[in-house]
Amino acid sequence: MHILLTRSLENCSEMIVKFKSLGHQVSHLPLLSVEKVVHDEINFADFNGIIFTSANAVKFLNHDEINKTIKCFCVGEATEKKARSFGFQNTIAAEGNVSNLKELILQNHSLSDGQLLYVSGEIISVDLDQQLIKEGYSIKRIVNYRVNHNYNFNGDFVKELKKNMPDIVYVYSQNSGSSFLNFIKIHQLESLWMDTNLMCIGEKTSSILNEIKWKKIFLFNPGEEEFLLYKI
Repeated sequence: MHILLTRSLENCSEMIVKFKSLGHQVSHLPLLSVEKVVHDEINFADFNGIIFTSANAVKFLNHDEINKTIKCFCVGEATEKKARSFGFQNTIAAEGNVSNLKELILQNHSLSDGQLLYVSGEIISVDLDQQLIKEGYSIKRIVNYRVNHNYNFNGDFVKELKKNMPDIVYVYSQNSGSSFLNFIKIHQLESLWMDTNLMCIGEKTSSILNEIKWKKIFLFNPGEEEFLLYKI
C-alpha cells in the first residue's frame, strides 16, 4: 500500500519507519513549517496546571523555570510524549481531540485548584480557553508558535506522485488541509485522487478537501493511523 504522510519529519519519522516495516511504500509531503513566537514573560508560579494542545506548544516553550511536577494536560499521546521528554512528570493525555481534553480538565482540575496556563499556536480550531472560562475557570492563553504554509515542492516528487498516486493520505489540521488543497491545485492534480482514501482529523479539516473526489473520507484521532490501514 502507498501511504502519503503530510506532517513534518520530526512529527512522523517514527510512523514512516513503522509503516515501512509493515511493507508499505511511504511518501512524505511536509505541508507546514513551524516557527517560534516571542511572547510576554510568564511567571509560572502563578499557575497550578498547564495545557498543551500540540507537541509544538511544548517544544517552543521555555521550560527552565517550570516546576516539572505541575499538572500537565495534553491533547493526545504524541503531545504527552513530547512533554515527558522535556521532564514533565504529572501528565494526563486525552484521546487526540480538544473536546476530550476539555472533559479531562473538568474531571481532574476543580475550580479551586488554581489558575491554568494554556499554551498554543497562533491559530486554533477550538477556543478551549474561552470554553473553560465559561465553566468558571481562571485561565491564561499564550501563543508561542505559528504555522507557515510550504509552497516550494520538489518537481521530481510531484512527477513520481502522478505516476503512483497514494492509496491513503493523512491530513492532521485545517491548516494542513488548506495547504494540501493549494498543493493539489498548483500542480493540477485535482482529478487524480479517486482511488485514494483521505484520512482527516475532524470534519472541519475534511470539509476543506471535499471539493476533491476521493475514494472515501475517514475521520480519525492521532494514534489510530495504523488501525485505519485495516479499515480500507
